[in-house]
Amino acid sequence: MSKPKRASDTPYAVDVESGRSYLWCACGQSKNQPFCDGSHKDTEFTPVKYEATESTKVLFCGCKGTASQPLCDGSHKQI
Repeated sequence: MSKPKRASDTPYAVDVESGRSYLWCACGQSKNQPFCDGSHKDTEFTPVKYEATESTKVLFCGCKGTASQPLCDGSHKQI
């Protein structure tokens, strides 16, 4: 499997809305980071669906190296 493109050196802080779904870009190619814009077509990557269970701020991974996709786990500090 190919490595995703590192989109950011820091996570994306996003206000999410309870009951809404979000598609996180897993390939790093999207121009609409941290969300998918379909740039993964013709790759082995697929977006990761995030279901907000409450209205809050979450940190979506920007380096694409997190083990807890789509949320940041601090991996950007070690890469």
